[in-house]
Amino acid sequence: MTLVYLEISDGKIKKSGFEALNFAHKLGEDVIAVAIGSIADTTLLAEAGKYGASRVVYIAQPEFENNTYASLLSAAASQLGSNTVVISGTYSGKAIAPRVAVKLQAAIISGVVDLPADNAFKKGVFSGKAFAFVQTNASKKVITLTPNSFNIEEIGTEVSVENMSFDNNSQTPLTKSIEKIKAGGKIPLTEAEVVVSAGRGMKGPENWGMIEELADLLGAATACSKPVSDMHWRSHNEHVGQTGITIKPNLYIAIGISGAIQHLAGVSSSKVIVAINKDPEAPFFKVADYGIVGDAFEVIPQLINAAKTLNKA
Repeated sequence: MTLVYLEISDGKIKKSGFEALNFAHKLGEDVIAVAIGSIADTTLLAEAGKYGASRVVYIAQPEFENNTYASLLSAAASQLGSNTVVISGTYSGKAIAPRVAVKLQAAIISGVVDLPADNAFKKGVFSGKAFAFVQTNASKKVITLTPNSFNIEEIGTEVSVENMSFDNNSQTPLTKSIEKIKAGGKIPLTEAEVVVSAGRGMKGPENWGMIEELADLLGAATACSKPVSDMHWRSHNEHVGQTGITIKPNLYIAIGISGAIQHLAGVSSSKVIVAINKDPEAPFFKVADYGIVGDAFEVIPQLINAAKTLNKA
């Protein structure tokens, strides 16, 4: 039996949770989805059944805290008799997965990107430049799934939601949240299927309107290079790269970004990369699937018009 952790955000299951459910279902075992957090209408969690869960359990918990969530999830796994726990590799997922593994005395395989072949799990290594295949003989295992690495499809129907609680629900947390600042943007970068990103080639923050317009037309999230966030042209929560956010969208459009190795480390796992730069020798062109050599201020308006035409069709 496989247990899947469902992360709740703004009263809804995060998309990465549905990916984890699909992945767990295709491992070939019954899947129990465990949602921890705060949600006003718990019936919304029944949607997990559409993506592979045969049972949904809800544990009410007002505030996210690493150790508390890990304790609750490991307690649920023990009580429900699950030897495999699947957790999406989001920020919170990466925080609780190792703790769950320790509490369950389980092996942990992180950064998985595909279903196992011959009992070997495929995972990205060296900042996405290579893959490793990992096997374990452990009777218990915790798997973290890289977001956007597994397609979502409806494979079942809604199921009823059960409430569960544990004594450690009231334990004193080891850390305390002082302030929460929510990142801007309509679509979280780690969940976006399309990302429009720009660099110093935009010449200044006053020119970002066209980037946002293109992103809106494509249903995309916006991102930026490190120098842009360092100069405060854009917020640091949009910085993608080795020292920023690592993403894996279906389409990554890089505008006015040269393609330094630190930036490529955070975006190289994108399924399709489009580079737009007026410098034909820009390193990004060596890794891009498609490239446009041209001035961003001439190319972007044409892309915007093409997107508008496509949306009208």
